[in-house]
Amino acid sequence: MKITKERELHQLCAEFVESLGIDEASELTADLVQAVLRLAADKPGRADLKMVLRAIKELRFGFKMFQPYRHRRKVSIFGSARTTADNADYQAAVEFGRLISAAGFMVITGAGGGIMQAGHEGAGLAHSFGVAIKLPFEQETNAIIAGDEKLAHFRYFFSRKIMFVKETNAVALFPGGFGTHDEAFEVLTLVQTGRADPMPIVMLEKSGGTYWTQWQTFVKHALADNGLISPDDSNLYFITQDPSEAAAHIKQFYANYQSMRYVDDNTVLRVKYTPDAATLYRLNQQFSDICIQGPITIATAAEAEPAHAPEPHLPRLVLPFNRRSPARLRMLIDEINRVEPPTA
Repeated sequence: MKITKERELHQLCAEFVESLGIDEASELTADLVQAVLRLAADKPGRADLKMVLRAIKELRFGFKMFQPYRHRRKVSIFGSARTTADNADYQAAVEFGRLISAAGFMVITGAGGGIMQAGHEGAGLAHSFGVAIKLPFEQETNAIIAGDEKLAHFRYFFSRKIMFVKETNAVALFPGGFGTHDEAFEVLTLVQTGRADPMPIVMLEKSGGTYWTQWQTFVKHALADNGLISPDDSNLYFITQDPSEAAAHIKQFYANYQSMRYVDDNTVLRVKYTPDAATLYRLNQQFSDICIQGPITIATAAEAEPAHAPEPHLPRLVLPFNRRSPARLRMLIDEINRVEPPTA
């Protein structure tokens, strides 16, 4: 009886979506409507329904805001809202924003003051997004991004974080408080567990600073030395005091590697150019520990991704990745980025 009612409800939702003329992803849209109706039937509290409603509205606006810029790579910049303009960390963030914008990236910040404003100042308004949080204190939208169409305001940290991570291709962290550490460890956790695609994570501060080196000492002695993380996990982040080195690290990550996708039991890496036979053999020898049921192979887009393959002109590297070693996958990507382009 319950299954029959579920089928009837799904059919009603599908017909409703069709009546609105929604063709793209109509099945998923019907499932979304059905999930909301099932939630209401569970009779949650009014506060729970308001939370779900607000979260959906925030996500919808965020997706809509970023949609026209999906073709542009972006860097999320995190750091203290309390850093003043005369602080060397602020100036480092301005310079980093300028350099990464010149390299073709846009920046995403929390839209507040301090490091967030510095990132926008360096990148310029045309290359900046703001993902603001509504707080009873401290957070005010900076003058650079205020009123811009690329600014969104969020009530919930979790929906805001989705935007920071989902829409970015790299992360730059500057010294900050609890919020900066929350964002740092969240991004590291998502990449470490494979819940986010590999991306460069740079930790940058003023020349002569000790903020990130002290952080690294804690990570090494309290976490790595006690077996709480893998020694390879240190490859997931990069510490520097030079904005140009930070920008170069991010650009190098996309020198050859472009993006990835899981297809059945395989991990498909989209690249500009493939390694020669000798290099491919070396990669298979070096990374055999993360491959199950076969070696790394070269394929076309049609062979590797038979359905809905973006960037069909790019060749693919296909590996039966064990999905338990994202840090080693990052090391593989670094090796792929060292592959020399073919000579004309």
